[in-house]
Amino acid sequence: MGKFISYLKTKSFRNNFLAAAITVAVILSIAFFSLRYYTKHGQGLNVPALKGLSLTQAVSKLEQLGLRYEVDSVYIMDTPPGTVIDQDPNPATFVKDNRTIYLTVSMNKAPNVKFPDVLFKSFKQAQGIIESYGLKLGDTTYKPDVSKDVVLEVSFGNQPIKAGEMIPKGSRIDFLLSNGQGNEEVDIPTLVGLTKDEAIFALRNGAMLNLGTVSYEGTITDSANAVIIKQDPFATDSVTKVKIGTPVNITLSNKK
Repeated sequence: MGKFISYLKTKSFRNNFLAAAITVAVILSIAFFSLRYYTKHGQGLNVPALKGLSLTQAVSKLEQLGLRYEVDSVYIMDTPPGTVIDQDPNPATFVKDNRTIYLTVSMNKAPNVKFPDVLFKSFKQAQGIIESYGLKLGDTTYKPDVSKDVVLEVSFGNQPIKAGEMIPKGSRIDFLLSNGQGNEEVDIPTLVGLTKDEAIFALRNGAMLNLGTVSYEGTITDSANAVIIKQDPFATDSVTKVKIGTPVNITLSNKK
């Protein structure tokens, strides 16, 4: 033990210890600065805001900044196809060069969904069901029936549709509902002189009747302002009432 303590006091030990300390310091310095260079410490950029841009615009921005990207797609109703709807990392996030940015883009085509069974369910219940399947409510018309607001028929693109059929997500579904008034009759309204939109409002909200076939007479230069010149049925002295839900056929013309 005494010899070891004596060795610690020698010049040789001090020189060796100093050399070892310098070597360790050099190695640590080289490792530290090499790591900073490799990771580009303090160097990078903020991720740009890409949501709402087209995929082409987003890719152009990323490539100008030297960032990589990966694209995934999902269908979102009422969103133009090819639009960036999400990104990871979020905008203004500080990242290194060559970082991969993950983009979610809206699909060009809606996926198909299986149409649910909504017949003979209440209107509110049926509406909730189709919306949970990503479908939308279209037109609602009424038919005389003792029940009230019950779905009697459903159609897509003016064609009847059954449960289990595949249709594009986001499609509009038309309902034929019961009005709860059975075979009750109502007065035939006078539609002559009205526009098509005014007639639809009068039929559905005033008389609880449906619009039937629509025909045109003469050259139609302005369909929005064309007025009804004929209707069938038309109120006469002998016929003044029809059953609720009866279709009324109209003829439109730009000649008042």
